[in-house]
Amino acid sequence: MSTVRERPFEAGGIRTVLAESGPPDAAEAVVFVHGNPGAGLDWHDLMGRTGDFARSVAFDMPGFGRADKPRDLALPVEGPARFLDAALAELGVERAHLVLHDFGGPWGLAWAATHQDAFASVVLMDTGILVGFEVHSTGRMWARPVLGELVMALTTRRAFRKALAQEDGRPLPPAFVDRMYDHYDRATRRLVLRLYRNRTDDELLTSVAQLFRPLDRPALVLWGGRDRFVPLHHAEQQRELAFPSAEVVVLQESGHWPFADDPEGVADAVIPFLRAQVSPAG
Repeated sequence: MSTVRERPFEAGGIRTVLAESGPPDAAEAVVFVHGNPGAGLDWHDLMGRTGDFARSVAFDMPGFGRADKPRDLALPVEGPARFLDAALAELGVERAHLVLHDFGGPWGLAWAATHQDAFASVVLMDTGILVGFEVHSTGRMWARPVLGELVMALTTRRAFRKALAQEDGRPLPPAFVDRMYDHYDRATRRLVLRLYRNRTDDELLTSVAQLFRPLDRPALVLWGGRDRFVPLHHAEQQRELAFPSAEVVVLQESGHWPFADDPEGVADAVIPFLRAQVSPAG
């Protein structure tokens, strides 16, 4: 197991925290991108494993965790994708194997769509190009002005724990849930409301999928079989729309955060896939 290192980092005018493992200067890297709610800390277990054979990096994305939380961040994907572009350029990453979760999917894929030569492979974890996505009940409330603000104001630690305890998969570790809540401050909640009020339409998503399909990049689609936030039928959709050679793995007892509720099951799927993609020089 490789050591995961953290340090302050700035790219594109955004101050954040960078996590790294493996060779520090390789031009090829595994790039982890978290979603909502989340932070670079989500990936430390997997990064300890990938660091044995590849450079690995993760960030607290703008608006989340310990990163800056600008009110004018362009959403839903423009600002985060620009940050990724600046961050990878700053780190000298020229070839990226993306590991994406939740909103990290659209952010990472937006970067990949405009950096096709640098985009080497992808792990889509309960995320992807979600054509026909029906927003979960909490997201529908967040999308409504006034109601969304009220729901956020009433989301105490106890309410947060209770909501995630209703997740249909394995119970999430209490420390993981508490850490998510600790990072869910007022500025992050404002950004989340904006995310759910600035959705990408299906026509644009279909166009993006058509960019990826002829590339046929290596892809692993990993899904929690009991995900109640992003339904399982979207897993197969990734192969149908954008990544025709994708391997689809379903962790039947997991929910929306399989890396937290079944880290060994996730590692058993992700590590062999990434080992096969990272070049020996990398």
